Amino acid sequence: MTEEPPVVFIVEDDPSFRTFLMRLVDILGLQTQAFATAEEFLRGARLDTPGCLILDVMMPGLSRLELQRELSLARVPLPVIFITGHGDIPMSVQAMKAGAVSFLTKPLRNQDLLDAIREAINLDRTARERLTEVAGLRRQYDSLTAREREVFAWVVAGLLNKQIAAELGTTERTVKAHRGQIMKKMHAKSLADLVHMADKLGITPPHAPTG
Repeated sequence: MTEEPPVVFIVEDDPSFRTFLMRLVDILGLQTQAFATAEEFLRGARLDTPGCLILDVMMPGLSRLELQRELSLARVPLPVIFITGHGDIPMSVQAMKAGAVSFLTKPLRNQDLLDAIREAINLDRTARERLTEVAGLRRQYDSLTAREREVFAWVVAGLLNKQIAAELGTTERTVKAHRGQIMKKMHAKSLADLVHMADKLGITPPHAPTG
């Protein structure tokens, strides 16, 4: 399946500067979607493809931080490149803490913006790939029975089959069978694979018994 071309979203209320940004993005051969306000962007932007957002800090209407909060609720938070005509350091720090990947001041150096766009799109693409991977792992994990999930947790905690059997009040043979099903359903080739999967799924192993 071919990935959709990345999109650079532009939110800029100055029509002439908005056009300048669109022409600059064309140099990278990327798609653009331009909006005059944050509200227009939220209503009309397609967020189902890799991309980034170029945002004027001093835009009217919805504030930059309000927009960032809205974006954080999206399935894939979009990397934001802030542009301002005011070299305000506290504003820059605030924006970066809120998730901006770059903060550029006017007058822009074209290359700085192009570099920032490439970095932001790479970050977004990586984030989407990670989410896709985790979603696949979640589907596999959800296919496990309740008992298999218990065994899964003890396996990634480092217990041997006989120790797990003692914890669950069953036989070592039964635990071995559950373990085989877990490896099959999770498409795992080794214990290390299961441990990495548990980490990606945010599954905290129980504390192994002592003694």
